[in-house]
Amino acid sequence: MSEEKTILYVQTSHDPERQYSPLVLAQSAKAMDIKAIVYYLGTSLKVLKPGEAEKIKLGSFPSVREMIDKTLEMGIEFYVCEASKRMLGWDKVDLIPNLKIVGAATLNDLVLEADATMWF
Repeated sequence: MSEEKTILYVQTSHDPERQYSPLVLAQSAKAMDIKAIVYYLGTSLKVLKPGEAEKIKLGSFPSVREMIDKTLEMGIEFYVCEASKRMLGWDKVDLIPNLKIVGAATLNDLVLEADATMWF
């Protein structure tokens, strides 16, 4: 019996062109029976404000919000960096539902525990 593998996908940017890769790859990993985790850091949090991900739709892909919703529905965990919220000056901010806001040390733990990490 093999131990479950984990890939951590870290999103660092709010650039529209960089939003799809971690979501597509996380969904693919899940389909391959690999545990996938998505972690949002830095300015990437801007995409998580209600209404923002809906505005991003490139090519024939669904909107980023639809991709996020599908990824969450697949049971893939999303983490959001609390320190990045403070860096953006957000004391109180609404984000799309079902995201876990965590401390910065969580990213270090996730990286150490993952079998692989990919940064976007």
